[in-house]
Amino acid sequence: MGMPSMPELIVILVIVLLLFGAKKIPELARGLGSGIKNFKNAVKEDEEKVEPQKSIEADKEPVKTASADPAKTA
Repeated sequence: MGMPSMPELIVILVIVLLLFGAKKIPELARGLGSGIKNFKNAVKEDEEKVEPQKSIEADKEPVKTASADPAKTA
């Protein structure tokens, strides 16, 4: 089942218009847009919290010291 064709989209739009009315649709769209914006902000904040943690873990890596390889010391 692929993407709906133009006549199918028009039928869906008419049904939505009948169910919610012309005045309610902009409010629904506004609410949907606000929800998407809040979701994106939350994802961005979560990514910002993860990035500093990665840099802290990189700082905790052990420092390499001189090699104890006998071939290099001779």
